[in-house]
Amino acid sequence: MNERLDPERILLVTGMSGAGKSTALNTLEDLGWEVVDNLPLKLLDRLLDTPPVEGADHRPLAIGIDSRTRAFDAAGVARRVAKLRQRAHYDVAMLFLNCSGAELERRYDETRRPHPLALDRPAIDGIMRERDLLAPLREAADYLIDTSQLSRAELQNELRTRFGDETGPETVLTVMSFGFARGLPRNADLVFDMRFLRNPHWDRELKPMTGLDSAVGDYIAEDTAYEGAVAQIEKLLLTLLPRYASEGKAYVTVAFGCTGGRHRSVHVAERVARRLREAGFSPTVAHRDLATAPRDAVEELRAHAGPR
Repeated sequence: MNERLDPERILLVTGMSGAGKSTALNTLEDLGWEVVDNLPLKLLDRLLDTPPVEGADHRPLAIGIDSRTRAFDAAGVARRVAKLRQRAHYDVAMLFLNCSGAELERRYDETRRPHPLALDRPAIDGIMRERDLLAPLREAADYLIDTSQLSRAELQNELRTRFGDETGPETVLTVMSFGFARGLPRNADLVFDMRFLRNPHWDRELKPMTGLDSAVGDYIAEDTAYEGAVAQIEKLLLTLLPRYASEGKAYVTVAFGCTGGRHRSVHVAERVARRLREAGFSPTVAHRDLATAPRDAVEELRAHAGPR
C-alpha cells in the first residue's frame, strides 16, 4: 500500500501589471520554488488535474497569472482555485500584488512602457480597467502585498519572510586566496590584503612550501600583528555574512591576497574558513594562484604593491 503523499504546494502569483510580479517570481525561484509564468489557462487546468507522483521532485510550484495570460478569466480562475482547495493532494494559495494607481502611473512613465491594457491610451485607463478585471482574484487572494511604498529589495525581503523556509538554498560562500601580482579576482565581494605579514618567500626552507604547510603557518603566526588582525577580520565576517544572507545575496566571495598568492593568503584563507565552519557556515575554499611556481621577480613587486 502506497504511503499518502504530502499535499503539493502551489502558489498562484497575480496582481496589477507593474506591481512586481516578475520580482516576486524571480525571488520565489531563488528560494527553491519551481516557477511558471503566463501559462495558458487550458494548460493550467491540465497541470493541476495531474496529482502528485510519488518519488518525483516535489518542489513548491509558483504560477504567474495576469491579465495578459491567454484566455484570461479572473472569475473562472477564482472558481478553479476554490475547487482545488477541496482536493487533499493540493495545498493551493494565491498571492495578489497590489499598487496604487498613482505609483503605477509613475512606474510606467519612468520605464516608458505602455500598459498592456492601454497600448494606445494613457496608462491610467489600462490601470483602471485592469483593477476592475482582477477584482475577483484580489477578493480570493490568501496573501495581499501592496508594493506602493516598497522598493524592489523590500519586496524581496517580504517574500522571503512569507514564503522562504529552512530548506531553501543558502548563500554560496567562497573563501579565496590570490596573488596581487597576478591581478585582483573579479568576483570578490570582500578583499583583505595580507601583505603586512612577514613573508615566508624570503626563507630558503619555506620558499618552496605553501600556506598549506604547518611550518609556513607557524612562521606567519609568529608575526606580532597576525593574531589580532586575523581575529578582527573573522569577527567582521561573522557580522557581515548573516546580513548578506538576509538581503538574499546568492553568492559571496571573500578573498585574501598576498604578493604571489602561495603563502600568507593561503594560510589565512584556510584559517578563516575553519572559523566560519565552526560558526555554522559552509564555505568553499579556492586557492587561485597556489599552483604557480615561486618567483623572486614576482615578490620583488612588493616595493610597488605593498609591504613585504
